[in-house]
Amino acid sequence: MRYLRQLYIQVLIAMVIAVVVGIAAPAFAVDMKPLGDAFIGLLRMLLAPIIFCSVVLGLTHVRDMGQLGRLAFKALVYFEVMSTIGMILGFIVVNIVQPGNGLHATNLAVNPNVASLTSAASHFTAVGFFLSIIPNTLVDAFAKGEILQVLFISILTGAALSVGGAGKDSTIIKVITEGQHILFRILGFIMTLAPIGAFGAMASAVGAFGTATLLYLAKVVILYWLTSVFFVVVILGIVCAMAGLSVFKLMALIREELLLVLGTASGEVALPRLMLKLEQAGCDEAIVGFVLPGGYSFNLDGTGIYMAIAVGFIAEATDTPFSLWQQVGVLAILLLTSKGGTTVAGGAFIKLAATLQSVRALPLNGLGLLFGIDRLMATCTALTNVIGNTVAVFVVAKWEGAFDRAKFDRYMADQAAGRIRASGADPAQPLPGPARS
Repeated sequence: MRYLRQLYIQVLIAMVIAVVVGIAAPAFAVDMKPLGDAFIGLLRMLLAPIIFCSVVLGLTHVRDMGQLGRLAFKALVYFEVMSTIGMILGFIVVNIVQPGNGLHATNLAVNPNVASLTSAASHFTAVGFFLSIIPNTLVDAFAKGEILQVLFISILTGAALSVGGAGKDSTIIKVITEGQHILFRILGFIMTLAPIGAFGAMASAVGAFGTATLLYLAKVVILYWLTSVFFVVVILGIVCAMAGLSVFKLMALIREELLLVLGTASGEVALPRLMLKLEQAGCDEAIVGFVLPGGYSFNLDGTGIYMAIAVGFIAEATDTPFSLWQQVGVLAILLLTSKGGTTVAGGAFIKLAATLQSVRALPLNGLGLLFGIDRLMATCTALTNVIGNTVAVFVVAKWEGAFDRAKFDRYMADQAAGRIRASGADPAQPLPGPARS
């Protein structure tokens, strides 16, 4: 019975029930969608204030702005290198396996859903992307919940407080600190609803698409999942080993968050708890506050793999000649179009539309081939992105000498022993078991 109190066990049971209900009573299962939407909405409303509080409080500990610049440089270089490796890996496997060969989908009808997404993606430009980081007003950034805009404001606020010499006795620091504690308590309340939210999201997906979706274009789906598993186990495994860590231990650390992502196909549901958990697991608050939200927009390993495989698949399926040099050109475009706005289910599909809009050599109607299986692809994308960003936080923390290994080992031991509350801990209170350092 002790295991039934663990959040990840509850979520796993809810997902199994959801699959059964989705297959046995699809109409009823589709009606469960609001449960998943409501849960995701509850978590999404906490994103902006949690990011703001965490980043600001983290940066108030940084007295040297040169340290902040070095941190930003290291993080962005890491993001770009890992995303590029993911894209190259995607292009390699799609060229070797060629999952679209023989489909001959040369006369595709225009899917109205694809048409609307393509129209929206047509407005995507490099200049527009960077200008969109600057909000119209301070309030507007929080009202829209744009992660990059909130992160931009948070960095400016944290830097201003740090340069101004605001200490722990500062009234504004005390207010933000207390606000963070309240937000995490609210997060704990919301996380008790995680099994219900995961049930609603998974049941509606299975009920709407049925087992046919699980078989539709199985080759490209399996290829994508296997490629992502290879990236996580081998590529990220090597990166973790170089940092003296184990990728399997890190996945065990965030197992509850991964199950939530698996059930909802959204990386956003994991962000609030990840920020709390990674701090408690030994990573410096400033590193977590800067690297994790930034990674959600710039370190999208799963998105890069997905877009590379999808572009190659569409070219093969539609019998469109696509030379090596054209693929290199698309890779350069992907380095931009894969960034930002892909933490929600279907976000990578929108970015794919933006890419095809830029690459006139490929038919836009080819998106219709992937629309039906987007849920399966989006789930894998979100999982890979979350794991990649977790690894990024630990690696950058190690580089900066801001990782407490003893604290990490204690947290893992407490988690294995079930001494950490499933609904989310309060950072204002000490962890159960050994005293926090």
